[in-house]
Amino acid sequence: MGRNDSDDEYSVAGDKPEVEFMDFQNDNTLQDYQSDDGPVVVTAPFPFVKGKPKSVLVGETSADTICLENTSSEPLNLWSVRIFSSNPEDSYVLSMMRPPLNDADEEAKKAFLGLTSVEDRTLQPGQTLTIWLSCKPKDIGLHTSIVHVDIGDEKIERVAFLLADDNVSMALFSDKPYYRGRGSQRKKFECATFVPGSRPIRQHTQGFKYKLPQFAIPAEIRELIECKQRPDVLSEDLSMINYAKFFSTLLVMEELHLEEEMRSYDMEGVSMRRRGNEFLSLEVPGLAEKRPSLVHGDFIVARHAGSDARPYQGFIHKVEADEIFLRFDVQFHHSHHDRNKYDVSFTYNRLNMRRLYKSVHEAELTGPDILFPCQSRYRTVKKLAFKPLNPDINTEQADAVGMILGCRGVPPYVIYGPPGTGKTMTLVEAILQLYTSNRRANILICAASNSAADHVLEKLLCASYLIRASDIFRLNAPSRQYEDINPAFIRFCFFEDMVFKCPPMQALMRYKIVISTYMSSSTLQAEGLRQGHFTHIFLDEAGQSSEPEAMVPLSGLCGRDTVVVLAGDPMQLGPVVFCKQADKDGLGKSYLQRLLCDFEQYNAGDPNYVTKLVRNYRCHPAILELPSQLFYGGELIACKDDKVSSTYDCIGLPNKSFPVLFIGIQGCDEREGNNPSWFNRIEASKVVNIIRTLTSDGDVSEADIGVIAPYRQQVVKIKKALETFEMPDLRVGSVEQFQGQEREIIIISTVRSTVKHNEFDKCFNLGFLSNYRRFNVAITRAKSLLIIVGNPHIVTKDRHWDKLLRYCADNGSYQGCPLPPPEEEISYSGYSDTRDQPAGGWEYNQEEPANYIHNQDHPSDLGFRHDNGPFSTKNEVEWSDEKSYEDHHSRDSTLAEPQEEIPKQQHVEEEAGQDHVQPNQYSVNDDSMVQDTYPQKYSFPPGWCDVSNIPATGWD
Repeated sequence: MGRNDSDDEYSVAGDKPEVEFMDFQNDNTLQDYQSDDGPVVVTAPFPFVKGKPKSVLVGETSADTICLENTSSEPLNLWSVRIFSSNPEDSYVLSMMRPPLNDADEEAKKAFLGLTSVEDRTLQPGQTLTIWLSCKPKDIGLHTSIVHVDIGDEKIERVAFLLADDNVSMALFSDKPYYRGRGSQRKKFECATFVPGSRPIRQHTQGFKYKLPQFAIPAEIRELIECKQRPDVLSEDLSMINYAKFFSTLLVMEELHLEEEMRSYDMEGVSMRRRGNEFLSLEVPGLAEKRPSLVHGDFIVARHAGSDARPYQGFIHKVEADEIFLRFDVQFHHSHHDRNKYDVSFTYNRLNMRRLYKSVHEAELTGPDILFPCQSRYRTVKKLAFKPLNPDINTEQADAVGMILGCRGVPPYVIYGPPGTGKTMTLVEAILQLYTSNRRANILICAASNSAADHVLEKLLCASYLIRASDIFRLNAPSRQYEDINPAFIRFCFFEDMVFKCPPMQALMRYKIVISTYMSSSTLQAEGLRQGHFTHIFLDEAGQSSEPEAMVPLSGLCGRDTVVVLAGDPMQLGPVVFCKQADKDGLGKSYLQRLLCDFEQYNAGDPNYVTKLVRNYRCHPAILELPSQLFYGGELIACKDDKVSSTYDCIGLPNKSFPVLFIGIQGCDEREGNNPSWFNRIEASKVVNIIRTLTSDGDVSEADIGVIAPYRQQVVKIKKALETFEMPDLRVGSVEQFQGQEREIIIISTVRSTVKHNEFDKCFNLGFLSNYRRFNVAITRAKSLLIIVGNPHIVTKDRHWDKLLRYCADNGSYQGCPLPPPEEEISYSGYSDTRDQPAGGWEYNQEEPANYIHNQDHPSDLGFRHDNGPFSTKNEVEWSDEKSYEDHHSRDSTLAEPQEEIPKQQHVEEEAGQDHVQPNQYSVNDDSMVQDTYPQKYSFPPGWCDVSNIPATGWD
């Protein structure tokens, strides 16, 4: 106890006369403040159970004792034992008798007398006084109380915590304690040589025309990076001279990190089961979450546990939820028994990395108009007049289409599209105009993920009366599951035996529109399509891919006269990079972002280079206002009406005209088993309760609602609860899964409820407090109602979430636990670019996963100068716990639950084909291609590859 300036007593726990929020996992709470050296021993009520507060059902009474023992030889005056403060208010009471049990009769309950204090007693030497503290919660969430004991000359304080559950949250309770499932120091058995396994069906019987070089990592570069030394090239400014070396170095850093990550998934002493006469199946924990990421065509290496015998290679023929189906050499299958134990080593598939190495080396041949536009010459585009095929396009969209039609070759044209402004609609209009007016047009459309590519195809088919079906081809990676694709799209794909393939060259030449992901587009070049075949290349969601990924279609297929169009928003989700140093050094910066940051014409919004879409047709004006101010300089125009449906009256919106509601709740974030992902069952229950209320009268359907959670385990828990109420089809997913999507109602569960873990997340860029892009995407998915469920005392630690919290409170749209006091006012305008500042500027970081560096002291992450053009920049926040290789650039395969389900993550999800070649190996059986090879000047020799003397004709 202490006294403040007005001489009033206050709690040491809260430094104020009331308790608002106490973090039970914070080491500075008062549960350990015991005066063991004094004459009085006071016990703490409601001890934790396995490190967590005791649970009690709403409406039931939970009671525990506070024992005061006089250990001195003199009597002591007990002046008072009193409840100093409780949260929620008046939720705890004291008593001298045990409170009646929940099944007690009404007479006993009425006879019970609850007190706020016990006063004026004498405690004799050796005497122990027992006082009961009880709580009967009325709502779910953390219930906290501070009890003061004033005895003799001692003033002692005890804190009580109870977690109030309802039936839903109790059903999500887990009694599996969290433990680290795998050690990073596990020794991997050597598998340089092995007995070959049975490879799946190849993509091509004849092979591709060109073979992808191995690009083995030079030993000296590997040694340098593994010794934590920074290669000199990364200290240089990016230029035409060092472009390939610069990005190759970053890719090596990323690849070494991914190698180490894959190594950590090795398994010891595991069993396999025989599946028919052909396969053995292996259960892989974490496979459903793409940890590790394995697809059809990858392989593992296995041998009998503890044996030094030569291991066997087993190819993956099928991937199911948590199992892979393998085929080894015949001898391995003959000797197998289900009781056998094996040591298993997973192998890292280098195919996509090899594609990226090739793309950055080829990029140097494209010339400065692609890599460094505006430096060689200034261009003027004559905007062409056209008759819109879609009568609903607006002025800015029409301007963008007219400029695209008027472009003649590079530099790239950029469509900067904030949320809900119709980027895809604009692209589709431009594509249809080219298709219908230019018979010579050959169009390649690349998207950052399978779902995004399918979305473009879906929009094009809305104008199917304009396009011949035989002119469209949807290119899929062989690793993509046949069942993944919409049955309506199958007729636009090429496949054999339900395995997707690239058609022969003769067939490819006939298609006028080809739709692919960035990484899959490399198979077009491998098949033999020449540079310049495509008159137009469109890169959709260009802000989500790293620059080497963007170069896959551009460096291999862009000719001198090819028109390149980038569409995206650098203020939404960007590339995922696993190696924190590679991310910081530039791999996490997208090609789109570099154009908009580094070149004046793009940065200043020159219409010859860029069009910014500003009309938002998705969000209610109240939902749009905050992101518009924070990220887009207040330029966004809400084109949706400002009426709020009376349908939402059922949830009791405090402000009927303001459809953004923050529900404050203090829960408990937990982990279970060996799963490092967090969940909060209290928030999950609240989310489910909101959904049931909204859908109770039938006016709101499941399809109208989307739930966003930052951690995959929270997604699992919410889905489990919804299945209980027969709502299995309601969309629940991560923010990545919702990029590019919208729902009438979006509910966000923020999960975090402890400051201690919050600080850990900020340090390692986990959760939602490290990247503003996820915040921006999350709050702009809702069309007519946005509900946030979270602990206000946690989210207020981030400036963007604090803005949202105060925005709701200022508009009278906050419910729940007491609000924290406002943080110091933060200005969001006038930020300038710090990227070009000398040492002492901020450390560049963009997307998570674990082990990322975040410098909180510097607000700017993009190069957009708020005072020098239409592209404003703000501070960082983040929101996903861990990313898998799938999230980065691995595959087109679907993401099984619980991490990212289809329509699958909207992050950068690229595909690998079927070949899997160990570093430094060469095999003519590579599935990616047989017959001829690429010029050996691209073989990535020691040192770094010199491509200066390769002819401009490329791969002809």
